[in-house]
Amino acid sequence: MRAAYTRAQVRRRIAVLFLVTLAGALLLAARLVYLQLIRSDAFRELALDQRLRPVPVLAQRGKIVDRHGSPLAVSVAADSVYAVPVEVRDVPATTRQLAALLNLDAARVEGLLRQRSASVWIARKVPPEQAEAVRRARLPGIYLVERPQRYYPHGSLAAQVLGIAGIDNQGLEGIEFAYDEVLRGVPGRDLAERDAAGRVIPHGERVYLPPEPGKDVVLAIDQVIQYIAEREIQAAVERTKSDFGLFVAMKPDTGEVVALALSPSFDPNAYGGASAELRRNRVVTDQFEPGSIFKVVTATAALDQGVVKPDDRFFDPGYVEIGGGMVRSWRPGGHGSLTFAEAVYVSSNPVFALVGAERLGPEPFYRYIRAYGFGQPTGIDFPGEASGYVPVPGKVQHGEVLRWANVGFGQGVAVTPIQMVSAAAAIANGGQLLRPQMVREVRGPDGSLERAFEPEPVRRVISPETAQTFVDIMRGVVTEGSGAPAEMAGYPVAGKTGTAQIPEGGRYSDKAVASFLGIVPYDRPELVGLVMLYNLKVYPRWGGTNAAPVFKAIMEPALEYLGVPRRFPPDQRPADNLVTVPNLRMSDGRAAVEELRQAGLLVRAEGEGVYVMDQTPKPGSRVPRGSTVILHLISEPQPGQSLPVPDVRGMGMRDAVATLAGVGFDIDPSGSGVAVSQAPAAGTAAPYGSVVKVRFEADRP
Repeated sequence: MRAAYTRAQVRRRIAVLFLVTLAGALLLAARLVYLQLIRSDAFRELALDQRLRPVPVLAQRGKIVDRHGSPLAVSVAADSVYAVPVEVRDVPATTRQLAALLNLDAARVEGLLRQRSASVWIARKVPPEQAEAVRRARLPGIYLVERPQRYYPHGSLAAQVLGIAGIDNQGLEGIEFAYDEVLRGVPGRDLAERDAAGRVIPHGERVYLPPEPGKDVVLAIDQVIQYIAEREIQAAVERTKSDFGLFVAMKPDTGEVVALALSPSFDPNAYGGASAELRRNRVVTDQFEPGSIFKVVTATAALDQGVVKPDDRFFDPGYVEIGGGMVRSWRPGGHGSLTFAEAVYVSSNPVFALVGAERLGPEPFYRYIRAYGFGQPTGIDFPGEASGYVPVPGKVQHGEVLRWANVGFGQGVAVTPIQMVSAAAAIANGGQLLRPQMVREVRGPDGSLERAFEPEPVRRVISPETAQTFVDIMRGVVTEGSGAPAEMAGYPVAGKTGTAQIPEGGRYSDKAVASFLGIVPYDRPELVGLVMLYNLKVYPRWGGTNAAPVFKAIMEPALEYLGVPRRFPPDQRPADNLVTVPNLRMSDGRAAVEELRQAGLLVRAEGEGVYVMDQTPKPGSRVPRGSTVILHLISEPQPGQSLPVPDVRGMGMRDAVATLAGVGFDIDPSGSGVAVSQAPAAGTAAPYGSVVKVRFEADRP
C-alpha cells in the first residue's frame, strides 16, 4: 500500500501545475496579441473576402463590320431574369406569375425557385415587353439585370461567315469563334458584401472592377457585294433545284475574300432552329471532286513545265485508252483534231488525261498541285478548314497511270472551294499564291487601328508568262467555248466551266455539280470568283449553262458598284470636247460649286441648306463645257425625318449606293448596269433609313 503524499510533494505538484497553467495562459495571451494586434489587418481582409462575393460583369463584345465599317454583328443590352431563392416569399404564387409572364414551363420555374443556391437564372435575353412586365410585377426575390446580347442587324447576311455567339458572350462558330479572344474583351467584377444567405449587406463594402470592352473585327467582306451574291445564289438554287449552292469572290492581288455566299442559309439571331449542316461554311470546311475546273491546274502546270504549247495539236476521237482504262469525252464522237488551247475551250477530257499522265507525269504534276496549295489547309483565318485530298505518286502498284489521267481532268482529287479560288487568284495575279484572308483589320473600341492584315504571299507557283498565256486561253473559253453565258458588256471575262460527277459508295453516281471559275476583267483582274451548284436537278446540268450565268449576275453589278469602268471599242467612247458631270450628291454645297467651276461648268443653286440633295444633269452625264448644273440644296438630315428620295435613275450602282446612303436610305438593287427605275419614286417623301428598290439594266453601246 502506497504511503500518502507528504505536504512538500503536494506543494511541488501544485507549483508545477500552476506553472504549466501560467505558461499555457501566457502562450494563449501571446497568440491573442499576435492575432488581434499583429495579424488583425490580414484576418479582417480574410473575413471581408469571405463576405465579398464577386458577380461577373460581362464585357461589351466587339463589333464585326464589313470592309467599309458597316456593322454585321453588334452587342445590345438585353434583360435577363434571375432569382434569389431565400428571398422568394411565396413560391407557388411566384411560379405562376413568372411562368405566365415569361411563357415558361411552371414546373421548371418552381424547381429553380426551390434550389438552395444563392441565385439562379430564370430566363436570359428576355424580350423588352416581357422584361417590363416582370419589372412591374415587383415579385420578391426576382430581379432583372442587363446583359449584352449578340445581334445581327442584317439577319442571314453572311451568316456562315459570321457564325454565332452564345448567351455567355462566347464565340461558338465562324468569325465569332475564330476571333473570340479579340472580340470578347475582359470581364469585370462587381464585389458586394453578402450575408450567409447571399443577400447584399446594406452599407457593406462594395468594389466594382469595370470590364474592358472587346475589339472590333473588320472583315474583307463587302456588304453590298455579299448581298448581291446571296440573292443570286439563292435564286440559282431555287431555279436549278440544287441541294445547295455557293459563291466566293476574292481580290487576286491581296487574297481578300470580298464575298462568300451559301444557300440555303439561316438567321444567326435565331440559330437554335438551324442545323449544324445549315450553319456550316462549306467554302472552307467541305471538299468536292472539282471536275473540269481543275483543268486550269493541269494546263498551267503543263505550260509552265514546257511540255505543251497552246498551239500543240491533239486528236480527240471521243475516248482515249490509257493505263489499262478508258477516258471518254463528254461529247459523243469527241472533238476531232484540235489545239491545246481549243481543248481548254471545249473541255476535252481525253486531251487532259494525256497531258496529266503522260506529258507531265505523276511526280511533276503532283509538285504543281501541291504548290497551288491542294491537299493542305490554305491557312485562311476561319475554323474547321478541310485539307482536301491529293494522291501521292508511287503509292499504288497497279493503275498509277490511269489514276493520274483521271486527275488531269479533275477526278480522283478532292478540293475545297477556297483552295480552288485561291489557285485562280494565283493565275490572275501572275503566278503568286496568296493566303486567303477573311479579316482586314482589328480596331480598338475607340476605332484606333491595332492590327492590319497585309497580303501574305505563300509561294510562286508558275511564271508570269505562263499565267498570262493561260488567262488568254481562259478568255477563249468565254468567247469561243462553253463559258459564253458569263460574258459581260465592257467587262471581258476569262473562265472555266465544270460539270463534276458526285461520288457515292465508292463509285460515281448520276448526280452532278455545276461550276464556273472566272476572272474579271480578264486583262486587268479585279475579282476572281467561283460558283458551285450541288446536285442540281435540271437538264442539261452543265456548268456553262447553269453556273456561268450566275457568275455574270453577281460580278456585273459588283464591278459597277466598285466603280470599275466598262471598256468598249474606241469608236464608241465619248467625244473629247464633252465634260463628265461629277457626282455631287450629299457633298458640301460650297465644295460642289468649286468642283463644277474647275470642270468648266456653270452653277445654279436651288433650295436652302448646305448639302446637295440632287443635281441636274445627273452624275456621269456628258455635257458641253460651259453648261449649267443645277444643285438642289437641303439641310443635314436627322433620324426620323422624312426626306425626298433622290433620283438615281441613269446612275451606275456605285453612285446610286453612295447617293442613297449619303442621304440616309438603304438600297435594294436588282440587275446591273444603269438605274432605270426606283421605288419609292424620286421626290417622294420617305422616312430616314427607308429601303429604296432600284432596278438596273445594262447600258450597252
